[in-house]
Amino acid sequence: MPDPKVEDVFKLSGVPTFTFVKPLEYEKLYVALRTPGRGVVIEGPSGIGKTTTVSRVLSELGTQGSTLTLSARKPDDAEFVKALPTLKSSGTVQIDDFHRLDESTQRQIADYLKTLADEERTDTKLILIGINKTGDTLVQFAADLNTRIDTIRFEKNPEDRVLELVQKGEQALNVKISAGRDIAKSANGSFLVAQMLSFETCLAEGVKEAVAETKTLSSSIEATTAQVMETLSRRFMSLAIRFASGTKLRREGRAPYLHMLKWLAESNEWSILLDHEIANHPDQKASVGQVVEKGYLAYLLKNAPELAAVLHYVPATRILTVEDPQFIFFLRNLSWTKFAERVGYLNIHFDSEYDFALSFAGPDRPFAKRLFELLAEEEMSVFFDENEQHRILGEEC
Repeated sequence: MPDPKVEDVFKLSGVPTFTFVKPLEYEKLYVALRTPGRGVVIEGPSGIGKTTTVSRVLSELGTQGSTLTLSARKPDDAEFVKALPTLKSSGTVQIDDFHRLDESTQRQIADYLKTLADEERTDTKLILIGINKTGDTLVQFAADLNTRIDTIRFEKNPEDRVLELVQKGEQALNVKISAGRDIAKSANGSFLVAQMLSFETCLAEGVKEAVAETKTLSSSIEATTAQVMETLSRRFMSLAIRFASGTKLRREGRAPYLHMLKWLAESNEWSILLDHEIANHPDQKASVGQVVEKGYLAYLLKNAPELAAVLHYVPATRILTVEDPQFIFFLRNLSWTKFAERVGYLNIHFDSEYDFALSFAGPDRPFAKRLFELLAEEEMSVFFDENEQHRILGEEC
């Protein structure tokens, strides 16, 4: 048997073999997938190992070869998903990126899952894989679905399991990675990021396949991160600048889109609830609140497919999620002051919450409201009493 190659050990895409580590949810998922009839919803951030784990469980159950795998990212597959409820039977069907299907299709599948469970069908089983809150969304469509499906939530992998991945790779290549524990910590729960950092560490020290004599790789996490950031910048910098610029770059504005990216970078998760973040950042309440309330954020992501490939936004819940774990790693290692300058913003720190405050007599309200709308379109932070009535009334009580 030939010596393992580094790209086969620390895999940047596909299902790992040498470095597969069972997540905490493995046993629960195993039982759910072998139970006939009941639908299975698997949710969690990208790069956490959902699809990989499903593939391993189905292989262990001996059903992987007969499972039909569909992706909501592919138009033809999405059309086939719509037709599933009309089929007499479809066997085991896995639908990746379920959250990317339109709401109408998601509702149809929710109803179909309920029918399958009520009829105790053993000839059809659906496996839905999506981001956080996928199961909650389905239950919103059909409240009584909650007891008829198994929802398995993949959380961040514990640091010791990520370290286990690194150690399995070390064993396969016969190397010792000095920064192994630092890699496990920097991965922030993502198996994919750990694979990427370990892969770059090996390349930096000339390890392309397993070595005959054990070799210690002494590259620091700082050096590896710098190399990875250089690689990721070629892919993600233009996307980050595109999003941070918003629908139109306003150099003197308050950079609401840039701040949303920064909040994602500072979050312990791969997603943020914008209402919560706005409450925690009152200086950005008016500017970020405006682009959210007026639908500018939803419009930007809907009309920029290149951004939708790495970010997902649900207007109904106001949850903004990173789709690609490499992108979140990139954001977390950015120099934000330099990034803001590169985007073109003149200033991202302000002494007051508002740029303008409108004072007017009652008859001038229509004019004042129009002025507010025009300033808001320029992403200016404006005090306008109509938007502050709930706070003003609260202070008067």
